[in-house]
Amino acid sequence: MQQTNRSRHRHITSFQVISLGFLSVILLGSLLLMLPIATKSGRSTSFLDALFTATSSVCVTGLVVNDTATYWSLFGQGVILLLIQIGGMGIITIAIAIAVVSGRKIGLMQRSTMQEAISAPTVGGIVRRTQFIIRTTILIEIIGAVLLAPVFCRDFGFWKGIWYSLFHSISAFCNAGFDLFGIRSHFSSLTSYSVQPIVNLVIMMLIIVGGIGFLKWHFKKYRMQSKVIFMVTGILIFLPALYFFCFEFSNLPLTERVWVSLFQSVTPRTAGFNTADLTLLSEVGQMLIIMLMLIGGSPGSTAGGMKTTTLAVLVSSALSVFRKKEHTNFFRRQIPDGTIRNAATIFLMYIVLFLVGGMVISRTEDIPLMTALFETASAIGTVGLSLGITPDLGLVSHIILICLMFLGRVGGLTLIFAT
Repeated sequence: MQQTNRSRHRHITSFQVISLGFLSVILLGSLLLMLPIATKSGRSTSFLDALFTATSSVCVTGLVVNDTATYWSLFGQGVILLLIQIGGMGIITIAIAIAVVSGRKIGLMQRSTMQEAISAPTVGGIVRRTQFIIRTTILIEIIGAVLLAPVFCRDFGFWKGIWYSLFHSISAFCNAGFDLFGIRSHFSSLTSYSVQPIVNLVIMMLIIVGGIGFLKWHFKKYRMQSKVIFMVTGILIFLPALYFFCFEFSNLPLTERVWVSLFQSVTPRTAGFNTADLTLLSEVGQMLIIMLMLIGGSPGSTAGGMKTTTLAVLVSSALSVFRKKEHTNFFRRQIPDGTIRNAATIFLMYIVLFLVGGMVISRTEDIPLMTALFETASAIGTVGLSLGITPDLGLVSHIILICLMFLGRVGGLTLIFAT
């Protein structure tokens, strides 16, 4: 019997630990959000609504069925923020940090799991990397809150302004997209701050820094990957912003046009905030946002999606085929065939889930396919942008979005290797 238990224990992989860790925190968060104290009305929330909100929080998505500011109490908002922080830094990162603080020894299994969770190249120095991630996260979120505080304290009073600053700094850095501005207009996000320079700059910088990834700032150590990430990130911000400026917001005053165009090019990279009414965009504009949502951020970051490196590998592979080259190279370095196969697998999985989920929701709810695809792209990319249909969807559609959010955050290969 003892030998059987040991055999079972050895067969638990790091990928399974990551998946089960996310699932456990989601279920615990759901139970907390079902408590009457979590709502302003003092009534219990249904399990499905609590599960949807907890999944969206832990998976740092931002899709909601209830307006965060008007439905949830301070306790409920605190639970959501805690789930966002845990989901943003990663379940395993938090667990390793607790073990370090308590003085427990970190074994090889835990170090290997941490390596997978943060996309680190080696197991060596993984505890130091964990400490670096936690210190960096807290420091950046505090700086963001301090910079936002003057605006929010002016608009909402001192204590409420401090809470709003902290909440939105964490939500932005973790690329979650949850907001508390429903007190002005339900599900309004940052539309009332579309031309406010401080809010725009701070929120965009938090989104970008959170979406690049913790380890990529060690530029010399991870030189090629860092170059790829910074290059792809720059392109994916500049070109969409140029399109939005020229074609989608041409009727706005110049200053607002610049801010809105830039913000809408940054936020689809899995952040979920918006400063413009996305339902007013053309289908081309909405499709561009869908593409950006599916790509997402960078590996080892707080962002979701297929990742910028996946896009870079696929584009490089295609170019090598067009040029009839035997090997795929990036910055004069050859990309291993295994990396290309993984990228192709992730791409195929995201596209299939995105399309099938959208088609099922479109048929089930009898809504336009483009509208349904926008929501499924937002879910699988863990973005949170919406055309406003999520609260009104039925049971089947909500379950589909919950599954897509979980798959998008945990990651394609994690679930493939967890089975």
